[in-house]
Amino acid sequence: MTDFLKPSLSRRAVLQTAAVGAMGISPALRSVVYAAGSDAPEKTEVKIGFIPLTDCASVVMAAELGLDKKYGIKIVPTKEASWAGVRDKLVTGELDFAHVLYGLIYGVHLGVSGPKKDMAVLMTLNNNGQAITLSKKLADKGAVDGASLAKLMAAEKREYTFAQTFPTGTHAMWLYYWMAANGINPMKDAKVITVPPPQMVANMRVGNMDGYSVGEPWNHRAIIDGIGITAATSQDIWKDHPEKVLGTTADFVKKYPNTARAVTAAILEAGKWIDSGLQNKNKMAETIAAKSYVNTSVDAINQRILGRYQNGLGKTWDDANHMKFFNDGAVNFPYLSDGMWFLTQHKRWGLLKDHPDYLAVAKQINQIDIYKQAATATKTPVPKDLMRTSKLMDGVVWDGKDPKKYADSFKVKA
Repeated sequence: MTDFLKPSLSRRAVLQTAAVGAMGISPALRSVVYAAGSDAPEKTEVKIGFIPLTDCASVVMAAELGLDKKYGIKIVPTKEASWAGVRDKLVTGELDFAHVLYGLIYGVHLGVSGPKKDMAVLMTLNNNGQAITLSKKLADKGAVDGASLAKLMAAEKREYTFAQTFPTGTHAMWLYYWMAANGINPMKDAKVITVPPPQMVANMRVGNMDGYSVGEPWNHRAIIDGIGITAATSQDIWKDHPEKVLGTTADFVKKYPNTARAVTAAILEAGKWIDSGLQNKNKMAETIAAKSYVNTSVDAINQRILGRYQNGLGKTWDDANHMKFFNDGAVNFPYLSDGMWFLTQHKRWGLLKDHPDYLAVAKQINQIDIYKQAATATKTPVPKDLMRTSKLMDGVVWDGKDPKKYADSFKVKA
C-alpha cells in the first residue's frame, strides 16, 4: 500500500506533504504569510465556488495541498449546482471567487447574462479538455462528427436538441462554432437548451437531447455509460483555448487586492503541481473524484487528464493537447485577446446587439497587474504581449487586432 492510501494519514495531510516535497517548500514556510505588513491579505478566509468538473482541480488542490496557507489565506471550496447559481452568488458576494466560465464573467459585466455588475478575471485556470458529445442513437445513424451530423440533419428533418451549460459561456461558444463550421446554424437549424454540467449524462440517458457541449468528465462518462460518443474535443476547435477562469467582482478586487493576489498565487502553484507529472495527475484525479467534489469514478477523470482518449466507437488516440493547468505559465496569463474573443462570438450570435469597445472591456475585466504580481511571487513566466494569435478549426486566425471586422466576418451567424 502506498503512503497516499495509508489509513493512518488523512488524504489532506498526505497531499500537503506531497506538494511540499514536490516544490521544495519547507513545512515551516507553509504557514508563513505571503508578505508582511500592508501586503498581507485583507481577508484571510475566502469562499471559492466550483462546479463538479475536472477543471476545478487547481482550486480544489490549492486547498487540499495547503498551498493557500503559504500565502496567508484559507480557501474554502464551495460546490455549486449550476453556472446560474455561481453567477448569482458572485454578484451578491455570497462567494468571494469562483471557478467559472470565461464568457459568463464577460456576459455579466455587459449585462447580457443576468444582472449587470462590473466583474474581474484574475487568471485562466485551464486550457483545452472540453468536448462535444452526440447521443449513441445519432451515432448509430452515422452522425459521428460535424460533417456527418450535418448530413443526417439535412436528410432526416425534425427538431434536433443540443445542450450547453450557460448562454454566454465557453461550452455554448464551442458548440456554436463547431456546428457553424460544419454548415449548421445553431440558432436556426436546432433547438439549444441550457443544462448544468453534472446533469448532462442523466438528461441524455432519458432522451432529452441529441448532443451536448460540456467539460470533463461528463463526456467520457457518457462513453463509460454507453449512451454517447465524442464527436469533437474543444482542442479540435481551438488548440490551447482559454476555458475556466478565476473570477470575482471588480468591487472585491478593489477592496481586497492583496487577497486577490494571494489566491491567484496559491492556485498558480496548484496548477504547476498538477502539471508536474503523472503521479500528481493521478493523485489529483483520486482527490477530485470524491463525492464532495466531482462525485464520479476515478476512471472517468484520469484517462483524459493524461491525454488518453477514446470516442466510444472503438477509436483511441493520445492527445497532446489535453487539459492543461499550468504548462510553464502559458495557460494562466489572462490574455486580453482571449476575453475579447468571447465578446466577438456574443456579437456573432446576437447576444450583444451592438459592437462593444472590445479592448476597453477586456482591460477593465482582466486584472493583468494582479496576475503579474502573483506570477512574480510564484516565479511563473509572464509573456511579453497581452494578445496572442490562434488559428481555429475553420482556418480563421484570431489575433485581437480588429475584433469588429472579425465578429462581422462569419457567414453563419444569428
